[in-house]
Amino acid sequence: MREAVGIDKVSKSFFGNKVLHDVSLSIKYGEIHSICGENGAGKSTLMKIIGGIYNSDGGTITVNGEEASLRTPQEAYLRGIGIVHQELSLADNMPVWHNIFVNREITGPLGFIKRRDMQQRASEILEKLDMRVDPRAKVSTLPFATKQMIEIGKLLSMDVDVLILDEPTSALSERESQALFDLLLSLKKQGKAIIFISHKLDEVRQISDRVTVLRDGRLVGTLTREEATTDRIVSMMVGRDIDEFYPPKAKRRDGKIMLKCSGLSRKDKFEDISFDVREGEILGLYGLVGSGRTEVALSLVGADKIDSGTVELDGMSFRARSPRQAVKSGLCYLSEDRKQLGLFLEMTLEENFVSSSLERVTGQFGVIQEKQVKSISEQLMEQLGVVPKRSEALAASLSGGNQQKVLLGKWLSANPRVLIVDEPSRGVDIGAKSNIHFLLRELADRGMAILMISSDLPEILGLSDRVMVMHEGRLKGILENTDLTQEGIMNVAYGEVGTP
Repeated sequence: MREAVGIDKVSKSFFGNKVLHDVSLSIKYGEIHSICGENGAGKSTLMKIIGGIYNSDGGTITVNGEEASLRTPQEAYLRGIGIVHQELSLADNMPVWHNIFVNREITGPLGFIKRRDMQQRASEILEKLDMRVDPRAKVSTLPFATKQMIEIGKLLSMDVDVLILDEPTSALSERESQALFDLLLSLKKQGKAIIFISHKLDEVRQISDRVTVLRDGRLVGTLTREEATTDRIVSMMVGRDIDEFYPPKAKRRDGKIMLKCSGLSRKDKFEDISFDVREGEILGLYGLVGSGRTEVALSLVGADKIDSGTVELDGMSFRARSPRQAVKSGLCYLSEDRKQLGLFLEMTLEENFVSSSLERVTGQFGVIQEKQVKSISEQLMEQLGVVPKRSEALAASLSGGNQQKVLLGKWLSANPRVLIVDEPSRGVDIGAKSNIHFLLRELADRGMAILMISSDLPEILGLSDRVMVMHEGRLKGILENTDLTQEGIMNVAYGEVGTP
């Protein structure tokens, strides 16, 4: 196969910290080439260099056999390279069609924008992704997973020859991910070069022709499809074997009910939702996009309203008027959208860690106790394995996976009694994901009640004590997690069966 992109001894440093060390790699036309590595391994940095967002400190890049100077995303685009970033870059106040064609609007002879043409084209692109979305809808009204698909649609509309997808399925359901894979395989047959970054190794093995592994900014090696077993990829990524990926289930199943919801409803979002979560338990919440999972969580913590139904927190009637009140009452919510709703990206890690629990670090006359802030931050960074270990670093400077760790630490510092985690391991590498799983189980074993929303079925099966399944705003069943299978959960999620 002909080489699409050649990377020769490319290096990159940020503020004296070297994140890429003489990396060399070849991407071919007509292949899906996956890049794997732990958070901070340099995957996204390398892709941003190919996409013209970062400039390398050394080395050369060739595109279609010619040395290329990719100094801007526009130069990369003109060379036939497009990228979908791990973090969304949509304009919430604009409709779907305009986001897909932003800065590439279709115009007539007099320069007027041809809205209908772009709306029609946007519909065709979304159809390819099996998405039933009105192209005239404002992006701000759509779920996070739908926004992620719109980002992918934006790349498809560019009709480039080299497609880079950085964690494209992190918030997608199994069905949506499969629709994307079918499309990528079709593009591969057309001769496109596809670079696929994912922490979901089952996806990597399913779709890849070759797999390249980076560790600590260095190339470890490239595997063929046949060589790329899960054990071998993991060993190359982390330099060790991960024998136990999920911790044992709950030690006790008779803990006190900490959160009890009865008949919760919100117009056009969810209806008649009833469940409880006990001390020491992880209740998994699974459902397809549009099932109302996140909407239930936002209503519980006061970010949205509840039209009817009752909530009890630790045996007392409870109705949060705001997220702040929920936090003070011991109910915290870790958002699936760390960029918009989770972190203060332009603030330091220290400031993010204590932002949910300022009372804990505030002394007389409202003065922040800097030593206490430092101590809490360093403890959380060590516990969560945040890299780099500099509490004064800006959250925006961290990789997506390390940002996710900081987001989890932010809510742990508030010492909640009930913790709702929405996609807790989104964008996190396999080693860190295992650490988060064991940490959540440890918190549950200490008596915390945890409601875990996840689109990752293996995570739901591996970590939950019970599984709650929603479909189109309704509760379809709460299943004991003994001998559960992915097929069993999906049957309920698609609304084909009720509670067994």
